[in-house]
Amino acid sequence: MRTLYHPNIEEITVEGILHAFSDPVRIDIFASLAASECAKNCSTFLNIQKQALPKSTLSQHFRILREAGLIRSERKGVELINSTRCEELKDRFGPMVLAIIEAYEKQQKAG
Repeated sequence: MRTLYHPNIEEITVEGILHAFSDPVRIDIFASLAASECAKNCSTFLNIQKQALPKSTLSQHFRILREAGLIRSERKGVELINSTRCEELKDRFGPMVLAIIEAYEKQQKAG
């Protein structure tokens, strides 16, 4: 099994974060992980935004979030357990990431 890529905090860019958040499914996944008190496996998100997603599509979304440096994934048997890197991101980018999530959640409630 190949090793999962997680960029060092110095390699994470604003552009990469914004690209990862450019898809509503990905920002919804990240917002759910950020609001959660514990790490979650990928299958938790099979029915996100009131639509069923194929596992392959979901895997791509998690890969993009991971490679952007927004989440950390660990293999536990056959599952990937995911958590955010909010504390590391806060140290590097200040309140930017949480401000984006808050704006997204306000938009969802209004729309």
